Amino acid sequence: MSEISTGSTGRTADVWTERRSVDVGALTFDVAFAGPEEGTPVVLLHGFPQTYDSWLGVAPRLAEAGLRVIAPNQRGYSPGARPLDTDAYGMEHLVGDVTGLMDALGYDATHVVGHDWGAAVSWALTAHHPDRVRSLVALSVPHLAAYGWALRHDEDQQKRASYIQLMRQPGKAEEVLLADGARRITAMYDGAVPPEIAASFVAAMQEPGALTAALNWYRAMDRDLDQTPTVVVPTTYLWGDADWALGAAGARRCGEHVDAEYRFVPVAGASHWFPEEFPDVVASEIVARTRG
Repeated sequence: MSEISTGSTGRTADVWTERRSVDVGALTFDVAFAGPEEGTPVVLLHGFPQTYDSWLGVAPRLAEAGLRVIAPNQRGYSPGARPLDTDAYGMEHLVGDVTGLMDALGYDATHVVGHDWGAAVSWALTAHHPDRVRSLVALSVPHLAAYGWALRHDEDQQKRASYIQLMRQPGKAEEVLLADGARRITAMYDGAVPPEIAASFVAAMQEPGALTAALNWYRAMDRDLDQTPTVVVPTTYLWGDADWALGAAGARRCGEHVDAEYRFVPVAGASHWFPEEFPDVVASEIVARTRG
């Protein structure tokens, strides 16, 4: 059983026209909305270490296009959806959160957009539940089979992903990332995220248990990414050639794992932080994809 309680932020200048607490099973997710209630639904899934406010630049552009924007703080990022067990952050649970959210809001299917870890969830969701996804727009992270191939065979991607070794170390990662006022988390954004938004992300990660929950995504990560099925819905993939975490090898192979209309959008000079750095490009590609 899924229940919804509604509330208002009271902030008239807020991009988000409404925030709701949405119950999915035993968990409660914080979800932000924008755009007309009758609009075509688009679910936006944030990455690490971010919140739904990573879409602040994108959401109003989608709302202006008549889309109904639905942006949850995902498992571990919502205080009411922060289980302690590391295994509770496995991909099947992350995907189930999104389908559960759709069910709670009364949608059989939505368009889906994801960045970073949100992209990983989007690929898995679309691969395993194509009936729930009208179209996919993935930012930064390619199809998981393409990424898995790059991790196994491409030296450049292996070097780029070396930071994951730290993320998977319980206690050590938290100590390193939260030291000196979470200086290293702030440094991750590399100036590409507006300072006030970056500060809000850091504050969210400093909440009790929040960083451990976010890091549990890495600690529960499935090593058999190569086995992710082919995606069979219309898909757009955006990749920046200045992304420090994701190299060209996986990006170029992404389309091999999409058996549907596919658009690859490499953006020169774009870093890892697509939603904040290039909201116009991201929004334009989402609108184009939702319109077929």
